[in-house]
Amino acid sequence: MSLVDHLGELRTRLFRSIIAVALGSAVGFYYATPIREFLQAPLDGVDLQVLGVGDAFVIQVKIALVVGVILAMPVLLWQIWAFVSPGLTPTERKTVRPWVPLALFFFVLGVVIAYVVLPYAITFLKSFTDETLQFHPAAGQYFDFVTTLFLVFGLVMEFPILLYGLSRVGIVTSERLASSRRMVILGIAIFAAVATPGGDLVSPFVLGGTMYILFELTVFVIKRSGR
Repeated sequence: MSLVDHLGELRTRLFRSIIAVALGSAVGFYYATPIREFLQAPLDGVDLQVLGVGDAFVIQVKIALVVGVILAMPVLLWQIWAFVSPGLTPTERKTVRPWVPLALFFFVLGVVIAYVVLPYAITFLKSFTDETLQFHPAAGQYFDFVTTLFLVFGLVMEFPILLYGLSRVGIVTSERLASSRRMVILGIAIFAAVATPGGDLVSPFVLGGTMYILFELTVFVIKRSGR
């Protein structure tokens, strides 16, 4: 398959992925109010301050996008598999195929864990805020934190599994993983700068550090497996 064919195939997979996320986001936007109430449950009835109608709309959009990614994850993983599989032998397909649903399972598990740890994360976050924000948390900051928490936990759980599955047939080699450490560190820095909620610089680094540790463990396991 030529480079043009590869780019065409990639464009098709990206288009289908975007459509899946868009449809999932539409569902999330439609149910944004009950989802928002569900995510506010760990606050124990504390009222969130919304500065204006525009802020409330932005919060709904953020929730909708996160829900869209979560709902579209089966399609996203399948598009990755569909893009990779034509270049594999039948034996290699059998080797990689089981890791695709396993990656989806760990993504869902990460989302569930994010909700379980959310009350503890909020307590930790409040310890770095002033008294006003503690009793009247700003809605924008809170949902920035919550949506980041859900996506990062899901992706952190899925990321090593997916890489390991691809490494089993040499699609992603240990050398490539090792050489991409700088990109992972850069990603953590960008994540900490962009997703910092309410001036708290600790929580993003904790989540980013967790991602990097899992990344290093994945590289170690791949090397030990002979890949």
